[in-house]
Amino acid sequence: MKILFATAELAPLARVGGLAEAAAGLVVALRDADVEVDVVLPDYGDVELEGQHEVFVSVPEWVGDTRVRRGRHRDVGLLTLVAVPGMARPHPYVDADGEGWVDNDHRFFSFAAVVAALADGEQPDVLHLNDWHTAAATAFVATSVPTVLTVHTLGYQGTTGPQWLGRLPNDPWRFAWYGGTNPLAGAIELVDRVIAVSPNYAAEIITPDAGMGLHERLGALGDRLVGIRNGVDTAIWDPGTDPHIAATYSVVDPAGRIECRRALADEAGWPDDKQPIIGLVTRLVEQKGIDILLDVVPFLRTMPARLAILGSGPPHLADRVQAAAVAAPDRVWFTDGYDTGLGHRIFAGSDLFAMPSRFEPCGLGQMQAMAYGALPVVTDVGGLHDTVVDADDDRAAGTGFVSRSVDAAGFVDALHRAVRAVKQPARRTAIQRRGMAEDWSWTVPGAAHIDLYRALAER
Repeated sequence: MKILFATAELAPLARVGGLAEAAAGLVVALRDADVEVDVVLPDYGDVELEGQHEVFVSVPEWVGDTRVRRGRHRDVGLLTLVAVPGMARPHPYVDADGEGWVDNDHRFFSFAAVVAALADGEQPDVLHLNDWHTAAATAFVATSVPTVLTVHTLGYQGTTGPQWLGRLPNDPWRFAWYGGTNPLAGAIELVDRVIAVSPNYAAEIITPDAGMGLHERLGALGDRLVGIRNGVDTAIWDPGTDPHIAATYSVVDPAGRIECRRALADEAGWPDDKQPIIGLVTRLVEQKGIDILLDVVPFLRTMPARLAILGSGPPHLADRVQAAAVAAPDRVWFTDGYDTGLGHRIFAGSDLFAMPSRFEPCGLGQMQAMAYGALPVVTDVGGLHDTVVDADDDRAAGTGFVSRSVDAAGFVDALHRAVRAVKQPARRTAIQRRGMAEDWSWTVPGAAHIDLYRALAER
């Protein structure tokens, strides 16, 4: 099969959130299974391709000057880059103040139009779209290419003004949205399958609470809506081979983790004592519950525990995290931004890993944490529900600790229970081994995608 796979993010070239990691991991798994995958990515600038050639596409005049180049990238393999006016920016979505680029609608509707032109011209077995940035391609495709849309999050839908309805040649009324245009809403009705990135998220998004206004459209899909859990790229996330950490280790021989914890404490300027280190590697946004975790900070001294945070986000949240670190440097350590090596060191050196998310379509951090032997402490939402078993509710199968409510009180309770478990060596080891022994790779999710592709292509 040949899959045309369109995404706005792809690790390591364009990385903002989980979309980049999920897209890259799935593409690797598909190619490992001998599926031909052509990844189509916006050309944000400064990406070199080996053996590149230009691909001609016919796009609407309003798109403007367009350049499509295809070649091989040393890290991601076969890659097609789409340059349209305004696409090359230092950040895919936001300016230096954290505000969305004012022309994001034009940038990504143009990208979607090019994706559709590629699909029409090359006739892949399946066109696979990801999130709102590519969703409008469904309004431009002129041929009957089977189409799949993965919803990585409903938190961003690309809603914009009504002027775009006049530029959409196919069923523009499906994209009409409360006086504006919603590319995600229209695509949900037009694609052959919608994939939610975990089974529980698929169940949540057909409810008013989690559907973010799209629950009725999603609920009307019936079996056209499926949930397939994301995976983790185990070629990158493997404590047995990780070049970023102080010592390698495995579920069979976990001794190196002691050195990793010692190294993280030293990097944070903390003593190497018995107090648990809680890690957090995340985008600093309300979805991730960073404000909930900040409300937990006053309880760290009495637990006792310490908190190591790596992340970036809008100033109003990043400044609050920085203020907490300045006020209690013996309890909170914060690095603003994203540092690949430090992210790996936090996973390897933390005793616990916090994810107080308000909603979490799948989540990768909890799976990465378990693979590295850090016990996850999470809220009971989305993919966190599918992947973390509370060790107090199920002593035989527990892999972490689950907050019974999405608020500071529930999360403090879950952290207290986790800290108690960490202080019991035999119990901690048992929970740790269960999480590390799970297969968090893309093997099973990749096979599920292939089955779905094959069914659509054969039909």
